[in-house]
Amino acid sequence: MKETINDTDFFRLYALCDGVYAAIAKPGQGAWSNSGIVDLGEELLVFDSFATPSAGYELRKQAEEMTGKKVKYLINSHYHGDHVFGNQAFADTTIISTSLTSKWFDEKNKIVDLETEIEETEDYLKKLKDQIEFTADRVMKASLTNQYKEMAAILKDLPIMKMVIPNVLFEERMVIEGTKRKVELHCFGGGHTPSDTFLYLPEEKIGFMGDLVTVDLHVPIYDPEQFSAILENVKLLDIETVVPGHGYPGGKELVFTLEKYLAFLIENTKEAVKNGVPFKVLVSNLEIPDEYVEWIGVNGIRGNLSKVYAFYAG
Repeated sequence: MKETINDTDFFRLYALCDGVYAAIAKPGQGAWSNSGIVDLGEELLVFDSFATPSAGYELRKQAEEMTGKKVKYLINSHYHGDHVFGNQAFADTTIISTSLTSKWFDEKNKIVDLETEIEETEDYLKKLKDQIEFTADRVMKASLTNQYKEMAAILKDLPIMKMVIPNVLFEERMVIEGTKRKVELHCFGGGHTPSDTFLYLPEEKIGFMGDLVTVDLHVPIYDPEQFSAILENVKLLDIETVVPGHGYPGGKELVFTLEKYLAFLIENTKEAVKNGVPFKVLVSNLEIPDEYVEWIGVNGIRGNLSKVYAFYAG
């Protein structure tokens, strides 16, 4: 990252190059995931909208005040709330996702009854608080504490939250051409969720990856085989700057790190399933590499081992 543009309550704004910006979430403040702003020439494109309407409105305000231009496009990388609950701040724009992401968004993110939603979120926060109090593990305590703060921010915004689903859909690839630059949307399948989109700027060699790439995080896995295949395809692209869904931007080494993590999970679980080793035995006997010990995530590496084991066990 070259230059800090602004520091808000929810995120820090960095210039990656002229007209391309990364909004990096501050932990526990209501943004939760990272976003991107791209100046297309006459208008702006935003990648992901954060976890709360308040953070989403601040993102749009910063983008438009900084450039003097209006947001025309919002891209939803996938359906998870930490990337789309700020959509209402962009309700008058063209909101783009794959058709599968739109379907899952509509099915999974409904607020049927606000009072019930508030009660359930309060109950979840209470359980998190109890877990934090009784957890001795330092990394897990930090993971649970961050989860608590982010969910508390969502609870605060629930009374004003509206679900705004994408209104323009694509499947595998979409090109958006502005007067200043061209951007590409790619979906190589579903690894983190059933459908994962990333934003590629070929001239600038920048990729906004959503949760296909994260930093020091046990990112939940939907399909380990597709996840690995997606990263293989990403490696073929000419990308020098990678903006992860969580964590600070870096180079292609971020892709290699996650690819290695997936390989570790896949190799060990496939071998265990092949030999009929029960999951509990696998977990108790498996030596976790030091490089993953400090990674955060409320389910830890065990959560991903469980998902990958279940995948290969059928």
